Amino acid sequence: MALRTARWIGVAALVVGYPVLAHFTNQSASLRPLGAAVAVAPLVLIALALAWRSPRRGLMLGVLALACGALWLAWPALSQDFAVIYWLQHAGMQFALLVVFGRTLIPGQLPLCTRFARAVHAPMTLSPPHERYTRQVTLVWTLFFAVMGVASTALFFLAPLPTWSVFANFLTPLLVALLFIVEYRMRHWLLPHIPPTHILDAVRAFRRSAGSPH
Repeated sequence: MALRTARWIGVAALVVGYPVLAHFTNQSASLRPLGAAVAVAPLVLIALALAWRSPRRGLMLGVLALACGALWLAWPALSQDFAVIYWLQHAGMQFALLVVFGRTLIPGQLPLCTRFARAVHAPMTLSPPHERYTRQVTLVWTLFFAVMGVASTALFFLAPLPTWSVFANFLTPLLVALLFIVEYRMRHWLLPHIPPTHILDAVRAFRRSAGSPH
């Protein structure tokens, strides 16, 4: 129990602390080395985790070591333009989620939110209105991520860097949370017979369905 609590505290501190630190480093040219380190750190940690879990761990760790060496050589340039890394991370994530949600709206594909709903409510079958609703929610998230990616890019190149930083580090998570809340309210208004669920239910059910044999 204590370990789980400590883990959640650590996650919460990271979720809150990283945007604050990222925004702080975007405020002054004197903080460029720190800004570059903060911008690159998530990429290196994700790459390390993937390399460690890879069946070819030794090879992938070697590739990562070479990449880190290249980062070290390019550090002076990175320190000058580290904000571009922040923008690539933020806008890239928005456009990646746009693709993840949007591709499931192609005819013949199962909309992503429909898949979430089926996993949450299994073994019940979704009613036709519920199916239509989940497809519409998938479309809403697709459009949301498209707007966020375009807005991030426009602000980065057309507005002062601190303005973009506020949008990327603080407004983005707030807007995501707001959309979750609005969708939750709309679902219970339009589909009052559906048992109440939340995002963690969907995540757990989706992980179970993804890990189950077909």
